[in-house]
Amino acid sequence: MSAADLQPFQPFQPSRLPRPLPAAAVPGGTGEVLSALRSLPRSDQRRWGELYVRGLLAVREKKTMRALAQGAGSGAEQSLYQFISRSPWHDAPVRGDLARLLDERARPRAWVVQPLVIPKVGRHSVGVERQWVPQAGRTVNCQKAASVWLVWDRGSCPVEWQLALPECWTDRMDLRRRASIPPHVGPLPVEQCAVDSVSTMAREWGLRGGPVLMDLRETAPEPVCADLVARRIPFVVRVHPSSLAAALPGPAELLPRLHGRRVPVEWFDHATGTMRATAVGAAPVALCGVSARTGPPVRLDLVLLAAWAAPGPRTPSAYWLSNLARAPLGSVYRTAMLRRRVERDLAEVGDGLGVRDFEGRSYRGWHHHMTMVSLAHAVTALSPRRAEDAA
Repeated sequence: MSAADLQPFQPFQPSRLPRPLPAAAVPGGTGEVLSALRSLPRSDQRRWGELYVRGLLAVREKKTMRALAQGAGSGAEQSLYQFISRSPWHDAPVRGDLARLLDERARPRAWVVQPLVIPKVGRHSVGVERQWVPQAGRTVNCQKAASVWLVWDRGSCPVEWQLALPECWTDRMDLRRRASIPPHVGPLPVEQCAVDSVSTMAREWGLRGGPVLMDLRETAPEPVCADLVARRIPFVVRVHPSSLAAALPGPAELLPRLHGRRVPVEWFDHATGTMRATAVGAAPVALCGVSARTGPPVRLDLVLLAAWAAPGPRTPSAYWLSNLARAPLGSVYRTAMLRRRVERDLAEVGDGLGVRDFEGRSYRGWHHHMTMVSLAHAVTALSPRRAEDAA
């Protein structure tokens, strides 16, 4: 633990405040996005937030505090650190204001849950642990998080974040104190963090609400589906064939039905920027799900979607479960494929803005940094140039 971590938060001195952002220093529309900082109680906090976002947009290399301060035209590295890691401002109102702005400006079509693996060196960052990462096929020393993105045809932006803490962090009081983990925060898998996030967005933020897209191929889908049904949240979740075999009675009987109901669906592939056509079939199914929140088992009347990447095989290449029983099949499938928009934007924009770069050790600091990353991402996503590139 560094000496800076042991120092109590000190209020900012007005004489040390950064200058206001020059209009020409950052992309157009920045002022509109930064209006989400209005919920911060003090003008100095709003000014430091502007400075941090400007640094994220300006710095090309790793987003250290020193690089951010220099990139934004300020030498106040320590004050910037205090604003992110120690200042007691609440991130939820800022995220909610940003989400409502994007909801109005971009008219999102869906909410995409995007897991995030953040490799780390050492054991001091909050939530870091050696954990199995299916995408990598090995154990990685890392943090795991869930982000929720609003996605539209020409862009996407993360608006909500949850850090998935393993039990080794939540069960040890010394680690909780060191990272300032709030008393109500316990151990949760990434998928449950995501359910809590979308529930907050639907219940408290006043958004119009789009179907939630999740990838549940690495876990049993029934508990998550039961939670979302109980909260009346529409969803389309990708599932693994083995989980279907365990959850559905007579799954082999479904294949001929799905194969016989195939229809061609045209959709835009955001990963390649091209139009594609895929054979997709659907059939009603019933599962028994136990919600982590609602207790007793419930019957889940859902729709099973199957897609064939090639015309020859009878076995589908991908499966989804959804509660959008009345929506047209093509519309549901095109919605499911919006995940590719988020995957592209995470790689092309999010990583460049420092989504994996926070080096602080506090739970609050991690959430503050991710909130600023969301603002910087929104500036990029709403810029006219980005919209032209995404067209």
